[in-house]
Amino acid sequence: MEGLGQFLPLILIFAVAYFFMIRPQMKRQKDEKKFTEALKKGDKIITKSGLYGKVVDLNDKDNSCVIETMAGRLKFDRSAISMEMSRKLAAAAKK
Repeated sequence: MEGLGQFLPLILIFAVAYFFMIRPQMKRQKDEKKFTEALKKGDKIITKSGLYGKVVDLNDKDNSCVIETMAGRLKFDRSAISMEMSRKLAAAAKK
């Protein structure tokens, strides 16, 4: 019983770290994966670098998409698309 009392603060630190750091990050990764899988042609998006565009083509083989911008068409990896900023753009367009 004495040994458990010594390790209780350490166990508590790991539990707090899990619930405040690891678990939210795992949820965020899961949400981003769902977002990238739900992309379709015609969606207006913003990349993480701030480039605005519209999805023209999706390629499931290499997990990329072609985005049409004012400068032309660019090919991006789907992970380069910002979920938060794209959702804000979609919400602003609905208003």
